[in-house]
Order: sequence, then structure tokens, then C-alpha cells
Amino acid sequence: MSKEKITFYFGIVLLVSLMACTGCATKKYVLGEVAVMDQKVEAVESAIEESQKRIKEHDETLATLGSLISQQESEFDKFDSKIEEVKKYARGKLILQEIIINEKSKFKIDSYELSAEVKEILDKFVMMLIAQDKGVYLEIRGHTDSSGPESWNLVLGKKRAEAVMEYLHKKYNIPLHRMEVISYGSSEPVADNATRNGRAQNRRVEILVFE
Repeated sequence: MSKEKITFYFGIVLLVSLMACTGCATKKYVLGEVAVMDQKVEAVESAIEESQKRIKEHDETLATLGSLISQQESEFDKFDSKIEEVKKYARGKLILQEIIINEKSKFKIDSYELSAEVKEILDKFVMMLIAQDKGVYLEIRGHTDSSGPESWNLVLGKKRAEAVMEYLHKKYNIPLHRMEVISYGSSEPVADNATRNGRAQNRRVEILVFE
């Protein structure tokens, strides 16, 4: 065989060997990349599972808190009910009631200042209490007409009732623990708020006396 043919065949063998090696290297590279990708996918899946677990725990926690809040609200309702029972027991029997309406009290619009007329009515009312000669409990209720927003009506009704309570306490030393102030705002009208006279009747303070 000539030297040229030997060189030719040797070159072909070398080329085939190089191609085979290149193929192996490429395959290894691809397999390596796939392995890396699999690891990344597993890491993402693990992160998702962890997030789902935290979300589930969070939902369970919220559900538990909701149950606790509902339970506490129920307990508070029971407690409030007991308080009302105690108050009813403390109030006893209604023995006297005084209603101070706008025509008598002459409260100015959006005002809770006691006029001279109101004070005169309260003075006569205290004389009636003295005549009863009993241990009493006073419930002072403030009412308004429906002219303003209810949020303000509740405040105004309470301030008028508190003004009456303060007068009775300061002038006649009626103990504060023997009096309670409640505001009903415009929720309990006794007359039609569509008329001027009706609104005047609804702007009132009621004093209930319990034995």
C-alpha cells in the first residue's frame, strides 16, 4: 500500500474518532443541563408546596381566630344580658315619671344648656322625690327629633340627659351611682317629625324613677 493511501485511511479513522468523541461530549452536556433543570424544577415545586402549606396554616389560623372572636362576642352578649338583669333588679318598680319636652324645657336648637324653665321643672320634680321618701334609682333618657344626622342626635340626646343629671347631682346631691344616662337620639319619636309641633314633642328628656 502506498504512503498516500495509508495517510488517507488514517485521516478517515481519526475523523470518525473525533466525531464520536464530540457526540459523547454533546450528550454529556445535554444530560448535565437536564439534571440542572430538574433540580431547579424540584426547587420551584418545593417552594410552591411550602407556600401552599403556609397559606393553609394561615387560613386555619384565621378560622380559629374567627371562632374565638365569635365565642368572645357570645360571652360578651351573655355578660351584657347579666348586666341588664342586674340593672332591672336594681331599678325595681317604676314609681314616678317626668317628661320634659321642648315646649317646657325650651332647649335651643343643637343646644343642651338647661333653661330657667327646665331648672324650675327639675326643682319641682325633686320635691316629688322627697315626698316619696324612698331609695330610688333614676334613668334619664335623652331624645331628639329627626332633623340632624343620627350620629349627632345620639350625642345631643346624651348631652341633654347628662345636663339634667349634673344639675340634680350638684344642686341636690343625688348620688351619681343612683342615676343612669341613656340617649335614644331620634329612634323613639312620640309624635310626627314631619310637623313643627311633632318635632317639638320629640325633643325631650324623660326621667324614670324606680324604687
